[in-house]
Amino acid sequence: MREVANTLDLSARLEAWAGGDASRAEVATTVAVLARACGEIAALVAKGPLAGALGASRGADNGGGDEQKELDVLCDTTIREALKAAPVAALASEEADQAIGLDPEGTLLVAVDPLDGSSNIDTDVSVGTIFSIRPRIAGIDPVSDEAFMRPGREQLAAGYVVYGPHVAMVLTLGDGVDLFVLDPDRRKFFLVEAGLKVPEEAREFAINMSNYRHWDDRVRAYVDDMIAGRDGPRSVDFNMRWIASMVAEAHRIFVRGGIYLYPGDDRKGYASGRLRLVYEAAPIGFLMEQSGGRASDGKTAVLDLTPEKLHQRVPLIFGSRAKVERVERYLESGWGRSERSPLFSNRGLLTA
Repeated sequence: MREVANTLDLSARLEAWAGGDASRAEVATTVAVLARACGEIAALVAKGPLAGALGASRGADNGGGDEQKELDVLCDTTIREALKAAPVAALASEEADQAIGLDPEGTLLVAVDPLDGSSNIDTDVSVGTIFSIRPRIAGIDPVSDEAFMRPGREQLAAGYVVYGPHVAMVLTLGDGVDLFVLDPDRRKFFLVEAGLKVPEEAREFAINMSNYRHWDDRVRAYVDDMIAGRDGPRSVDFNMRWIASMVAEAHRIFVRGGIYLYPGDDRKGYASGRLRLVYEAAPIGFLMEQSGGRASDGKTAVLDLTPEKLHQRVPLIFGSRAKVERVERYLESGWGRSERSPLFSNRGLLTA
């Protein structure tokens, strides 16, 4: 059973972490500002239709190329306005084509997906916010795509907030992962678990099976082996989950373990998957590695990838380290559907 340390709120945790270090204090201020903005978003999400047609289309694509919802825009504006109170030089958002300048003297950069899973707004399914805090690089204009073209390992902090039955924040400051929950009465996030770890064992996987016919044979082979359950090479039964909200999928994996896959496929525009490296894959990758898990594009840890453009998409696999590494072995070894039956027993010898 988890120890609940709800006497420690986020502000106290940030203050203790920063100590007398000025650079850490700037990161702490930025996290605190983002948390307040997410508290405002949580209140708005909780109102649902009472706040208007939040799921209504704006009739235009956002910076990432997806349909923009009314709530997407409201969340983006809330975060952008809040960050004016932080030492942030520029903001990269899924909802904007280019980086947005904030404080010219700021020492930090923030990348954010203001509302992940916005297709779920009207159906009252969990949505969330993802954020990444990075250092401003000397000699590079912070209000440029180039400023964000850096590997994810340079992140100083990252996290997400999931707006579900309760509002939870999962945060890393680079020294492990902490789980906070928003107390709606006190409007503060309180620590409920320090040192969060991705459970190593779980019989759940998340993937959108409707795209099966479009996948590479190697991805199909991996999924087929799990669907075969106790009659296949894994010799155990698995359950599939798909929420269409990557934040909600990540949160389930932090709580219960498992693996999430969004591979590239042969549809037009999907060769590199649909998730953005800068403000989705990189922060989730940072959280996963800090909690003992792994996030990969199928070959390389996402934290080692250097973006070539602001809204670059990548295939994404994350979850327990052993499970992600198993998928990487399928992809590296080239197992395909035509080889599935004769290799059932061989693949079953692999761990995880």
